[in-house]
Parts: sequence; C-alpha cells; structure tokens
Amino acid sequence: MHDERRLAVLRAIVEDYVSTREPVGSRALVERHGLGVSPATVRNDMAALEDEGLIHQPHTSAGRVPTDKGYRLFVDRLTTVKPMSGAERRAIASFMEEAHDLDDVVRRSVRLLAQLTQQVAIVQYPTLASSTVRHVEVVALTETRLLLVLILSTGRVEQRLVELPEALDDDGLTDLRSALNRAVAGETIAAAVTALGDLPDNAQHRTPVTVVVASLIEAMSNHGSDQRVVVGGTSNLARFGDGFESTVKPILEALEEQVVLLKLLGEASSGAVTVRIGHEGPYEELSGTSVIASGYGPGELPVGALGVVGPTRMDYPGSMAAVHAVARYVSGILGES
Repeated sequence: MHDERRLAVLRAIVEDYVSTREPVGSRALVERHGLGVSPATVRNDMAALEDEGLIHQPHTSAGRVPTDKGYRLFVDRLTTVKPMSGAERRAIASFMEEAHDLDDVVRRSVRLLAQLTQQVAIVQYPTLASSTVRHVEVVALTETRLLLVLILSTGRVEQRLVELPEALDDDGLTDLRSALNRAVAGETIAAAVTALGDLPDNAQHRTPVTVVVASLIEAMSNHGSDQRVVVGGTSNLARFGDGFESTVKPILEALEEQVVLLKLLGEASSGAVTVRIGHEGPYEELSGTSVIASGYGPGELPVGALGVVGPTRMDYPGSMAAVHAVARYVSGILGES
C-alpha cells in the first residue's frame, strides 16, 4: 500500500512540475490531486522518495522536483501509451494524407511532431539498405542520353543521367527496361545489386547495358543520403524556461550534426516507442534532455526513425502518444505508396 501511494505521489510531483515548472510541495499535492491522506503523510512519502533518489530538493525550503531516476520510474509505470483523441487522430490523418511525395511526408511529419509536443522534432529519411526496389524507369532524352529513375518501396526516388557510348533504338530500350525490372523489382538493395551484375553478360547491347547497370548500382549505393535528417520546432527551445538555458546551446550545436541526430534517435524499432532520459542518452552535454523516438516503416523492420528531444521536464505521456501516432501514420503512407 505504501509503495502504491508513493508511486501516486511521484506521479503527482512529475505532473505538477511539468505543468508549473516549479518545485512541488506536499500541501499543493494534497489540494490538487486528492490523495486522500494528510500533508504530513505526503511529506513522509516525499522523504522516502528522496531517500530512493527519485526526487530531490533543489534548494532549502523549496518543494521537490523529479530526478532522472524518478522520471524513469514514472515512464516505466505507464502501462500503455496514452491514446490520442478522435479529433487529434482525424487532424493528423487529414494533414498527412495531403502529402504528395516522400519529401512532403517527412516535412509534414516534422511539423506535426513539433506542434503536437512543443519540442524539437527530428525525422530521418528512409534508409536505402532497408528498402526494396519497386520499379526502374528508363527514359530516352536523346539517342545517347538516358534518364534512370529508381523507385523504392519507401517512396524514395533516385535519378541518374546516363551518357551512352552508342545509340540504343526503341526496341533495345524496351528490352533494357524489361531486363532491369525482371532482375530487381521486389528485391532488396543488396540482392538487386547482385542481380544487376549479371545483366551485361547476357545482353545483346552489352556496352550500353554495362554503362546503365553501373549507374544504377551507384544509385543503389548512395548511402550518403541515408544520413539525411530533418529538424523542426527549434523555436520551441525558447519556451523551455528557467533551468534549461545551459542545455540550449548544446542542443543547437547537436542540431547541426546529422550523425549526432541519428545517434540521438538510437536503434528505434517499428511500433515501439523508446524513451531515453537525461544521462541515459549518448551525450553527456545533453544530459538535461530526454529523447522519445520510434522507428517507422511499412513492414516489421523499420526503414527510418523519428522522435522529439526536449528537457527532461516534459509531458512524457503526451509526447509518447504523439511520436507513436505520427510513426504509425508515416508507416501507413509508405505501405500504401
């Protein structure tokens, strides 16, 4: 019974501190949360929570604030991610369904996350390695110049201009297009690269096919674009208030480094929301922040990740719900595209 009551006291302290940004006292807890016990009992519970390292007193005669350990217990005891209201779900669906390509999906996801959570939002573009090939289009621009369009399952599109050493007639172009799609459609990037390597040996027009295959393999190996991350909501840093100023500069610096942002998102999995609080994160200079992230993708394996970063004093249930919902909608869009 004592443990349950102390958990209720901890939950109340977290909720009040997040909403008021002020240390929380025992009398305020009793008045706001109807705990059914006296302020003296609550003070005893707060003393026990402090002994366990779950809350601390920032200065003498002040109330208490949660520690990283306290936030961790609070998050771990959330049995489910808080569901969003019907109106919120409809608004998200309507906003995301208007996206017309992958770039627009990513931009809209960032805006949504930043607006819903009032935190800094981070969205990683889908990675090449986790994609499968949907289609390869070959368009003749001139007799010796082709446009290759590689369309992936994640909605990513890679384009390459190819200069042929010799002209390819309409029949040769049709045969090339068919051969390419027979070899790679539905295959993972790794399998597609292997299959493409065998095409020139069996081609009637070996020289131009060799050039096209080389360009297509290069497009499939464009792992540099796997590091693309989009950030939004940096203006929200201004509203985090007292006690967070020392962390704003490291966050701003982190937002400049794509590799740092990817590491912040961590190894997120599809359908699951991960929460890293304070010192649990990969960077000591960002120990005043928490990161909530989720993977997304049309299947069980994630093709990218998205999330939010903000002060440890954040609305964890609400932010977790928003990250989960946006990841789910992005996964659905990619599955339909």
